[in-house]
Amino acid sequence: MDALLSWTAGVAFGRFDWRLVTGEREAPPDPEPFDPLPVKSPGMLRDDADPYHRHAGILVDDKGHEHDLPRLMADVLETVNAQVDEDLRRWLRRDFFKYHLQQYSKSRRKAPIYWPLATASGSYTLWVYYPDLTDQTLFTAVNDFVEPKLKQVDSELGNLRLAGASRSRADEKRLEELSDFRDELADLRDTLLRIAPGYKPNHDDGVQISAAPLWPLFRHRPWQNVLRDIWERLEQGDYDWAHLVMAYWPERVREKCITDKSLAIAHDLEYLYVEPEPKPKKARGRKKGTGSSE
Repeated sequence: MDALLSWTAGVAFGRFDWRLVTGEREAPPDPEPFDPLPVKSPGMLRDDADPYHRHAGILVDDKGHEHDLPRLMADVLETVNAQVDEDLRRWLRRDFFKYHLQQYSKSRRKAPIYWPLATASGSYTLWVYYPDLTDQTLFTAVNDFVEPKLKQVDSELGNLRLAGASRSRADEKRLEELSDFRDELADLRDTLLRIAPGYKPNHDDGVQISAAPLWPLFRHRPWQNVLRDIWERLEQGDYDWAHLVMAYWPERVREKCITDKSLAIAHDLEYLYVEPEPKPKKARGRKKGTGSSE
């Protein structure tokens, strides 16, 4: 069941092609033994094909939103005539990322491509698709998702407060819940805006380094710990070959490039590298004889 639901999420994100299930597309033939390996696996969406749902690299767990991931997953299941009794929203919040992390981990390499950036309680989650990640993704998350949601919550809060003494017990409970939710949304927005200006991800750095600056927004504790450790090591200078480092500690990297040629090449700063002076060769004297001849 987890595999099926994970596949539907992949279809919604634009990773997998549902047409292979419906018969609208035939599976490609198996390659010959000496054919070059294909860029994508047979089940993935081709570059020239229309995705199931167009988006800017972000889907959301927000009922009623046009990019609501659980609704899109349900639509995919309906499209391929598959019935699932699972509560998709509950599964997405409690089980999906843990399962996804296991599927996209091998040995010490952990490389999940669906990133849940969530409020403290996990009641609102932005799902970022790593292959579409850019330096504008976090700004898009704030402008197109979090800020409109905040306005929606503020409007409902305003109406409840205006009701005053006429609020029912249910209204009072709703007012308290919305107030807490609003605070969480504001914290999410502020954290995203704090990170966004300096966030310059580069896919050549890999998943863990690209995700490390976002570690406070992941609620899955084991993954959060991995990313926090990576971030601390980035701060200490352990991964100065990474492109991301130049956005945060450019002076440190430039200084190292003066004496580290491989680092200078990695950052396209080879002009900073200074060849060390050649060490003088030791003079080799003639070996003195130890015996005598008569």
